[in-house]
Amino acid sequence: MKRYLPVLILAVLVYGYDLYRDAASQKPPPAAAETTLQEAYARRQGDIQVEGAGRVVKILSDDLEGSRHQRFIIELDSGQTLLVSHNIDLAPRIGGLRVGDEITFYGEYEWNPRGGVIHWTHHDPAGRHADGWIRHRGRTYR
Repeated sequence: MKRYLPVLILAVLVYGYDLYRDAASQKPPPAAAETTLQEAYARRQGDIQVEGAGRVVKILSDDLEGSRHQRFIIELDSGQTLLVSHNIDLAPRIGGLRVGDEITFYGEYEWNPRGGVIHWTHHDPAGRHADGWIRHRGRTYR
C-alpha cells in the first residue's frame, strides 16, 4: 500500500492542476479586451476579432430574416453596450439566458453608433473565418 501512495498523491496533484487550469480559463478576459473595444468604437472600426465579457441587460427578439440569430444586449464594465447577434442556424441557442447573466464571448466586432455588434460567435463550416463562441453558466456555445 505504501508504495502506491506517491502515485496516488501525484494523481491527485495532476487532477487538481487540471481543475485549476479549467477554472482559470473561465475567468473574464483582462481589461485590455475592453480597451480594444472602446478604441474600436471611438475609431468606428470593424472586422476585429475580440474576446470579452459582459452582463446581459436586454433580451431582444430573434432576427428571423436570412440566417436566424439570437439577439441580446450586453454591457461591459466600462459601460459600453454591445448587441450580440448569435447565429442559431450554425450554433445552439443559448439556453436559459436572462437579464443580469454574465457571458464571455469570442467573435467579430463591428462598429455601430450604439456601441457595436458582436457576431461570428459560432464555428465557420467553410473554415474561412475564425471560429467564435459564447460561454454562459459553464457551457460553451459554438
